[in-house]
Amino acid sequence: MSASNTPIPARDIKALPRDGGDTFASVLLVRRVTSKTAKNGNPFLTVDLGDKTGNFNLNVFGDSPAFELFANLKDGGVVRIEARIDYYQDRLSPKLLRAEAISTEQLSGSPLLANLVETAPEDADALWAEFQGFIASITQPELRATVQAVFDEIGEPFRTWPAAVAMHHAYRHGLLEHTTHMARAAKALLPLYPEVDADLAMAGVLVHDTGKVIEYQGELVTTRSRKGILQGHVVLGYQLVRKAGIKAKLNPDLLERLEHIVLSHQGELEWGAAVIASTPEAVFVSKIDDLDAKMGMVQRLLRQAGEDDQFSDRHLGLNAQLLLTKPEK
Repeated sequence: MSASNTPIPARDIKALPRDGGDTFASVLLVRRVTSKTAKNGNPFLTVDLGDKTGNFNLNVFGDSPAFELFANLKDGGVVRIEARIDYYQDRLSPKLLRAEAISTEQLSGSPLLANLVETAPEDADALWAEFQGFIASITQPELRATVQAVFDEIGEPFRTWPAAVAMHHAYRHGLLEHTTHMARAAKALLPLYPEVDADLAMAGVLVHDTGKVIEYQGELVTTRSRKGILQGHVVLGYQLVRKAGIKAKLNPDLLERLEHIVLSHQGELEWGAAVIASTPEAVFVSKIDDLDAKMGMVQRLLRQAGEDDQFSDRHLGLNAQLLLTKPEK
């Protein structure tokens, strides 16, 4: 089959027959380009391409006419490719036939742009309205004022930013979705744990990832900013919360406990936590964070699955392939 002039999405590319030698055309985001060296010493590039339906990698070797194109493309570039279906070690790895860069001007006003950017499946305006309700549910006045002050400062970016570069909720509005899901879980679970202060736990949930609005940057593809690399979202979030807490005249004990939730929410030092969770509320928030991050990975794999897929590729965050079929009842 020859490549169609109509670009097809990444998910449909994965559904093409493995052994048919089919060719395809697609318009895709360049998510990442990694320079590597083959065993024979020759350079090649591993290019991560994708759109809102999924992503895959292909290799571009030094003798390819497209090598210089991809070597010079920044993350977030857009390309039109033609390629032939191929697999390597049971993973889709198409053989590139042609590639051309597409400029921002060419994309402007094109329906292709909407197909490139993945967004949260839930309505962002509804999520934000629900989120405001969670802020209002905090009964301690200075604690509520602290949380409100944080979002008065970062509200607009928080509504649109992703929650990660790649691992979980890594799409537009993903940070809002992830945090709102955590707040729903906290509201449901708090009655089971009366030892956990409900106001403090909810406040911690709402502000735990706020540093990500500074850590991340990029319109089409998310990368880490200078401050994100040098400080990280845990420290950046701590700074936002401390500034807001002092402004709201939050008492020192509550402020220290809220700061501790932000500093410890990653769970383990090797995962990026500044300290290990050492209060009931910090333990509670870190575990809900891990739960929703993992389930966010599951939900995204299920959304991006092809109709005939039984298992996903191995997911780094889950450390497993996910069974994609529903239970038989």
